[in-house]
Amino acid sequence: MLNAEIKQGELSIRLTDHWSVDRLEAIEAALATLPNSDVSSVNVDCSALQHSDLGPMWLLHTAMTGYADKGARLQYTPSMPEHFAFLNDLHTHTGSANVAHEATLLWPEQVVATFGKRAVELGRHALGHLDHFGRIIATEAAALRHPKSFRPASIARHVYETGIAAIPIVALIAFFVSVIIAYIGASQLRSFGATIYTVNLITVGVLRELGVLLTAVIVAGRSGSAFAAEIGVMQLNDEVDALKSIGINPMEVLVVPRVVGLIIALPLLTVIADAMGLAGGALLSSWLLDIPLPQYINRVQDSLASSTFWVGIIKAPVFALLIGMIGTYRGMQVRDSSRELGRLTTTAVVESIFMVIFANAIFAIIFVEIDF
Repeated sequence: MLNAEIKQGELSIRLTDHWSVDRLEAIEAALATLPNSDVSSVNVDCSALQHSDLGPMWLLHTAMTGYADKGARLQYTPSMPEHFAFLNDLHTHTGSANVAHEATLLWPEQVVATFGKRAVELGRHALGHLDHFGRIIATEAAALRHPKSFRPASIARHVYETGIAAIPIVALIAFFVSVIIAYIGASQLRSFGATIYTVNLITVGVLRELGVLLTAVIVAGRSGSAFAAEIGVMQLNDEVDALKSIGINPMEVLVVPRVVGLIIALPLLTVIADAMGLAGGALLSSWLLDIPLPQYINRVQDSLASSTFWVGIIKAPVFALLIGMIGTYRGMQVRDSSRELGRLTTTAVVESIFMVIFANAIFAIIFVEIDF
């Protein structure tokens, strides 16, 4: 399997027999017996090598790389083993030379390099999202010119899955969160003798901010992840490539119906969340503050401005577009493995929630500036 001889700093290694995976342990033990010092050149004779697998060749390549790093000259006769070209290329990209270069950087340079890499990655992802958004708009514009390609049945199915099926969880969470807000508000306002303003707090907080924001976060975790997972599995099963091969645009079939369905469903879910939020506030106001339902309704009407309800409704389609776009984009990115599917599904949820909160902050600033 391996015969080694060293004379005056020249190490001669003769490979024989089969270097297969089932003999990996014996090969590793044989390589461990090679001298570690006083070697100026290494000659590897592969003429008697009958067969080699990648695993044993990787062990041999690692040993030879160790000699090369110490300055020894390597020579293979009659030629280099067949797997060495691949292993050399792998070592070139991820080998010790790159690691040594990274280690020589001072910590300020490492910080700058890290920020630079992250900035490039963020820029690449931003361009990818922008390209995906442009494809969605172009596909929807083409569908408007050819209504038969709009796929109303698929849109209706996604409205049901993302909207109607989500009503119980959205209503329940909106109800309990409004109860919590009412309880905290009443506890704080009682010391000022202004408990009646708890109703104003519930009305404005739920209709302007919490109703649509909670709904969007729930939908991002529920439907955004589903979009990424569904399309990602199609990518792994080559179904997306199959659609392309028969002349069907995957954006038209897989992406646009999901995004349009979510844009329709989220404003409707927001209305339900608003109603359940006000109902939760009414329940706690009656139980904790002794405010009867007719007085609660009158106070709600008094605290409503002409724009209070519409602020949340205006935000909902924008949030839906962000969630649908990010979920479908991450799903279309899936390649190669189920591990990549899980990672990108998680990324879709995190990015969707972040973008919803970020967009909500932008809306808040805009509405304050225009006094809406």
